[in-house]
Amino acid sequence: MKAFHQEMTKLGWREGKTYIVEHRYGEVKTERMPELAAELVQWKADVILAAGGGPGAAKKATTTIPIVVATGVDLIQAGLAQSLAKPGGNVTGLSILGPELITKRLEIIKEAVPKLSRVGILMRSGLGAGTGQQQQMEEIRIAASALRVTLHELASEMEPKALDRTFKRALDEGVHAIIPTAGRVTLAAREPITELAIKYRLPAIYQEREFVDVGGLMSYGPDFPDLYRRAAHFVHKILQGAKPADLPVEQPTKFEFVINLKTAKQIGLTIPPNVLARADRVIR
Repeated sequence: MKAFHQEMTKLGWREGKTYIVEHRYGEVKTERMPELAAELVQWKADVILAAGGGPGAAKKATTTIPIVVATGVDLIQAGLAQSLAKPGGNVTGLSILGPELITKRLEIIKEAVPKLSRVGILMRSGLGAGTGQQQQMEEIRIAASALRVTLHELASEMEPKALDRTFKRALDEGVHAIIPTAGRVTLAAREPITELAIKYRLPAIYQEREFVDVGGLMSYGPDFPDLYRRAAHFVHKILQGAKPADLPVEQPTKFEFVINLKTAKQIGLTIPPNVLARADRVIR
């Protein structure tokens, strides 16, 4: 949101003076989203900026208030836009590349870990483990076959005790590295996940750089502040009179690859020079 406000300022808007933001956070509780979206509709927002699990709930709450998606959903797959070029309806913004990016992360960790042959895919189990996770699995299975890597699907609740049991199972199954599927609940559990990856000396690659900031080995994914900066342009145009249906949906174009060499040393992994040279940021 800081990036969003900075970009709005560049576009000539002043928070609290020429625009007001009313925040609603689901706190990773998907069931709260419909209620929160309804509150923003009742508040008579001119634009709803949505992320994570918010876009779908916002769309169900209103077909008239413009909705700009910052991140978190494939707009076409979710049925929120008709096409990238002509979204139609009242939803536009940024559409994720989640399934494609999990394949890229597999390729990177295959290069980073010599003789990698077994990769554990850490996924959320139970309620809420929905379509986005399924799409990522479909995509990575194809890539794993091409790269001659065996996947081990590690379904787990995202709480410390369950995660610890899952990491132990990964070792028992001979897994050499871990890739979590991307998602809000997984991101919220980044500290126990990264701690366990270090504890069990398992190389891991994540989508968000926030994992690396708390000790994760590597991350590759969209530059999320950049997505919010770009979302500000959608909001700007809509507040000036543009209709969401006429604003083409965009996809991430700026990606960030981060490596934590401190963690690599802790788990006894030497990152090859060719992989290290591609990093946008290295924590030493």
